[in-house]
Amino acid sequence: MKLTKRNSSLMPNVWNQLHDDDWFRLPDTFKQGASMPAINIKDNENEFIVELAVPGMKRDDFKVDVDNDLLTISAEEKNERIEEDATYTRREFSYSSFKRSFNLPELVDEDNITANYKDGVLGVVIPKKEEAKPKPPKSIEIA
Repeated sequence: MKLTKRNSSLMPNVWNQLHDDDWFRLPDTFKQGASMPAINIKDNENEFIVELAVPGMKRDDFKVDVDNDLLTISAEEKNERIEEDATYTRREFSYSSFKRSFNLPELVDEDNITANYKDGVLGVVIPKKEEAKPKPPKSIEIA
């Protein structure tokens, strides 16, 4: 039996992606030592907050895009080190990348999405539109 959570938030898309059978089938490039970053998604009254654990990277390594209700977070990191000695030259380099995409619900304000990188965590704040925020209870006067 497959669990599926349904409501009008970002969570159904992520929930379904996490529980989709194909989700854990990673491309061959990720089976050879690289890994996808861990991700947390918080849903509160005013916004969604997506957090990715990506320690050791720099702010300039990341790219966050929104196109046709699709949020894409990607990164590329290239490291190269050259050591020269009297008898040899050694050159070491590494390359790693990832790309994560999420379908955004209609209730988000795409124009005001922000991102920050601090202490190894990339945070993406996705604000909700005013009409999507919960409204306080209203008493209706009886005439």
